[in-house]
Amino acid sequence: MLFGLDGVEIGLIIVFLTLFSAILSGFPVAFAIGGAGIISFGIIAALDSAGLLIHQAIDQSSDAYSALIAGGVPEKAISVFRYPDLPRLDQALFPRGWEYAMDRNLSFIVNRINERVIAGQSIETLLAVLMFVLMGIVLERSKIANDLLTTMARVFGPLPGGLAVSIVVVGAFLAASTGIVGATVVTMGLLALPTMLRNNYSPELATGVIAASGTLGQIIPPSIVIVLLGTLAGDLYSAAQEERAVLAGCTDALTYLGKPAVVSVGTLFQAALVPGILLAGLYAAYAFGYAMLNPEKAPAVELGTSTSEPVTRGEAFTWLLGVPVALIVVAVLLGQIGLVGTQATDVSSFSDQSESASLRTQVSPQCQESMIELHGQIAWDAAVAEQAAIEASGGVQQSVARSAEQIEALRTAKIAVAAPIGLGIATLTVIFGLILAFARGVSPSANPRRLQIGAAGLVLGLLVDWLFIAPTTSSGATVIAMLIPWAITLYGVIFAMGILSRNELLRVVFPPLILIVAVLGSILGGITNPTPAAALGAAGAIMLAAYRRLAEEDRSPKVILWSTLAVVLLILVGVNFDLRINTESVSAESWIAFFFANALWLYALFGLLFSCWVLFKAGVLTPAVRETAKVTSMVFTILIASQLLNLVVISFGGEHYIQDFLRSFDNVWTVFIIVMIVLFVLGFVLDFLEIIYIVVPIVGPVIYGAHFDPKWVTIMIAVNLQTSFLTPPFGFALFYLRGVAPKEVTTGHIYRGVIPFVLIQVFGLLLLALFPGIVTIVPNLLGG
Repeated sequence: MLFGLDGVEIGLIIVFLTLFSAILSGFPVAFAIGGAGIISFGIIAALDSAGLLIHQAIDQSSDAYSALIAGGVPEKAISVFRYPDLPRLDQALFPRGWEYAMDRNLSFIVNRINERVIAGQSIETLLAVLMFVLMGIVLERSKIANDLLTTMARVFGPLPGGLAVSIVVVGAFLAASTGIVGATVVTMGLLALPTMLRNNYSPELATGVIAASGTLGQIIPPSIVIVLLGTLAGDLYSAAQEERAVLAGCTDALTYLGKPAVVSVGTLFQAALVPGILLAGLYAAYAFGYAMLNPEKAPAVELGTSTSEPVTRGEAFTWLLGVPVALIVVAVLLGQIGLVGTQATDVSSFSDQSESASLRTQVSPQCQESMIELHGQIAWDAAVAEQAAIEASGGVQQSVARSAEQIEALRTAKIAVAAPIGLGIATLTVIFGLILAFARGVSPSANPRRLQIGAAGLVLGLLVDWLFIAPTTSSGATVIAMLIPWAITLYGVIFAMGILSRNELLRVVFPPLILIVAVLGSILGGITNPTPAAALGAAGAIMLAAYRRLAEEDRSPKVILWSTLAVVLLILVGVNFDLRINTESVSAESWIAFFFANALWLYALFGLLFSCWVLFKAGVLTPAVRETAKVTSMVFTILIASQLLNLVVISFGGEHYIQDFLRSFDNVWTVFIIVMIVLFVLGFVLDFLEIIYIVVPIVGPVIYGAHFDPKWVTIMIAVNLQTSFLTPPFGFALFYLRGVAPKEVTTGHIYRGVIPFVLIQVFGLLLLALFPGIVTIVPNLLGG
């Protein structure tokens, strides 16, 4: 044995040192990883052929090993770490020779690329990376950060540490709209850092808060880190739980867990929302607390006066808080008492299948014992009682076709209990009511007559819905009945939008906020998966950037505004009308809606193409697409190169060796803490992409195979990886900021400035560990 170490241990050391040296060599990371895999394999193969690498494997023919197997110990649970006294055999690192190992690596790398990059199940999700990158780069080049920084500085500047707090707010906002760490850090470094220094802010606080706030894009959805982690987490969790179920004596994970072993990127977005906001809040709280303790290093600053109309405290409370809250509360209460609700009368042609027991009870004694240990005796007894009741009633009732009389009876029953006011009309009423209230709040001196007329239209619309629109009323008849109330409402709403557009804060925040709500709302609400939502975000970002460009050139943006309205109308038509024209009988109403929807789609497409042309002529689209191609190519090249390095580690047993070491601990919390510490330390020298694609696949089967919630595990990893942007010496956010910082800001200032925020990251991890409900509350509420 070389240096008294096992051959596998020496192989792992060679791989790590080769990888570290390759990254330091200055070559692009993607090629450095692939080169490290090839070079390290060559070194290990040469040493193994020379007989210098000896692996001491457990002698599986020994009596001691056979006794353990006979005693019921699973084969995977037997390792040199858990049973160090077992007889060993000296064998080469590549028992069949390095040629055989290389041949397997070559064949496996082709399969891996095909499964994970070209044609695997995760490729659709990975396409979201391209869309989110394009969305972020286009928004960054539209100079949205400039306006946000200026506006937020005016809002928060008069507070102690207000400029630092405004940086956190803008960082969180950009994280939800762009998610590009480098662009965010560079933009805020160029625009905000000189202003903060001129106003006597501490260089450490200024640089630290800019670097930390820029990294919020790694955790606040839509996050590229979560997309990449999610594609791995789903496979790792499913495979690890299947293995766990087999070790527990059960046939599959569904039987053992009582639910499918799946986790999606959309669910992870839901889980990341509150932790991301929590981290932003901790950053802002630190900045404010620092200013209170050191007022001379973070003074309050007045940065000009706002052009918005002054509003008294009473007016602001009434129209910006009281009336909006009252509208929402009343709508919720009406829904609770049944006055507002769904008016759908659709009835399935087939009956529902009766529910099965909460847990499968027809299992082996070993599986039963394991399930009781996992779920508890009470849950098991409840499942047994449910199964007995099902069997007493004749077993699980299968779905059968309903007769026409049954369908009509069920439809009549639905009509009888339908709410008098439809949910859709009530939602539009609340939205329009909020617009009218906010307009009144931001401009109390404006003539309220048109706003009052709009409010009267809302009331009239509710009355028309209650008195004249029944659940059986067709969508076309509903539109005709609501034309007059909607026209009266829009008369006031259009005037209100004009008032709101003159408010500086709303003018800057509202457009990107709508884009954020559209993208995240569609994902978090379960309407669609991340890839179509990312495409929507990219298209919306292009149209928003074109709108801003036309406004800068004093050209009319009406084409973009009308195309945006076309998208909204297209969604409303699709939700409320049956657009299927390939059925046996199609009503005239459906034909009209179909052609109208197609016209809207064509106009929306024209608006998008027009926006692309505007940005192309302005010299914005070409560099944005080029940069998107670079970033996406880097991500996918790193993905391919990391597969090669992983296969090298697997070829000489390195992955199995590490997993055996982690499984040797009886306490899974110990294993998880070790993994978190390793990821944190690796963040000092490796980028998040290398950690995701090299380290996580190795340790993932162990931590995802425990009893932890996979959403919580993934978000803990994501928050931990966020620190890799801040930790010296290779934190990318530090390099980005160093490149744009003034000469008086030294590297020491930046390093000292990020230390408190790295500690805040660690504190945030501890909070998530102690209170996992922070991660799971949103998915539980939304059913994720």
